[in-house]
Amino acid sequence: MTAKRVISGIQPTGDLHLGNLLGAILRWVRMQDEAECLYFLADLHSLSEYMDPQLRRSSVREMAAALIASGIDPDRSILFAQSAVPAHSELCWILNGTARMGWLNRMTQWKDKAGKNREGASVALFDYPVLQAADILLYQATHVPVGEDQKQHIELTRNIALKFNTDYDTDLFVVPEPFIGGGTAARVMSLRDGTAKMSKSDPSEQSRVHLTDSDETIAQKIRKAKTDPEPLPDDPALLDGRPEAKNLVGILAALSGESVDAILGRFAGQGFGTFKPVLADALIGLIAPIRGRLDELRRDPAELDNILAKGARRANDIGAPVLAKAKTALGLTA
Repeated sequence: MTAKRVISGIQPTGDLHLGNLLGAILRWVRMQDEAECLYFLADLHSLSEYMDPQLRRSSVREMAAALIASGIDPDRSILFAQSAVPAHSELCWILNGTARMGWLNRMTQWKDKAGKNREGASVALFDYPVLQAADILLYQATHVPVGEDQKQHIELTRNIALKFNTDYDTDLFVVPEPFIGGGTAARVMSLRDGTAKMSKSDPSEQSRVHLTDSDETIAQKIRKAKTDPEPLPDDPALLDGRPEAKNLVGILAALSGESVDAILGRFAGQGFGTFKPVLADALIGLIAPIRGRLDELRRDPAELDNILAKGARRANDIGAPVLAKAKTALGLTA
C-alpha cells in the first residue's frame, strides 16, 4: 500500500456550480500532487432517494466530464462509478454486521435529512454511513478529505474498522485520518443570501454560478449579486455582519490565491461598482476553459464510458484482495 492514499466521492446529482468547484473539486485537483487518489461517482449513495433512472445514468457521465474538465486527470487518479465495483455493496453488507444501531441513530445527517419522517425514510438513507465506511475501507485509504459536516462519518468509519479488526483478530482495515491536504477549501455562499450555502436546490438561478454558464451570464449574475451600500473596509474583522460582502471578497480571494487582507488592501474604501467587474473577470477566467473542455467531453460519451470502465478496473484491482481477506476473516471463505 502507498504511504498516502486518498479517497473521496461525489453524488451525480446534476450541474456542478462554483460552490462545488471552490469547496471541493479544485482541492481534489491539488491533492493529485500529494497522494494516490481515488475519486468515485457515488451512484449507489444516490439510491437513498428516488431519481429517474435515465437521469442517474446521464448524471454519472456529466459529473465525470465536469471533474475531468476541472482538472482531475484519469491517468493520474482513479476515476470510476461506485456501482461498477460490486465490492462496495458487498463490503457494506459485511460491515453491517459490525456497525451498531446506536452509532447510526446518533448521526446528525440522518436526523437532519430524515427530519420528522423517519418512518418514511429509506433504509439506504439510514445505512448511508456504513456504505461510506465500505467506500473507504475497501481501498485501505489512509486519508479522507472531509468538510465539517462529514467528520462524524469518518469517526464512524474509524469505529467500524477498529471493531472489525478487534472482533476478528486482524489488522486488515486501515483506520483512516481526515485529510487536510490540497490547500484550503473556500466556503462559498449564495449570491442572493450570504448566510446560506450556494446550492443547486435554491430555486433562484441568480444564487449560483454554474460551470456551464456563459461569460455573459457569469458577469450578469455577479453584477446582480446582493451586496450592501457600504464601501469595502481595510480590516477583515469589519466584514463580520456583512455576509454578502464577506462572501464576494472570499470568492475573489479563493480565485486569485490572495488573502482576504490582500484583497481588502486593494479595494478598501471602494464600492462594489469597482469590485464586481474584477470578480466577474476572475470568475470568467476560471470557468471559461472548464466550460470549453466540458463541451468537448460531452460530445464523446463513449470515451467517458471508457475512462470510467478503466477506472473501475483499477479500483477493483485494489479492492478485490481486501474484500477477499474480509470474507476469510469472517469465515465466509477458507
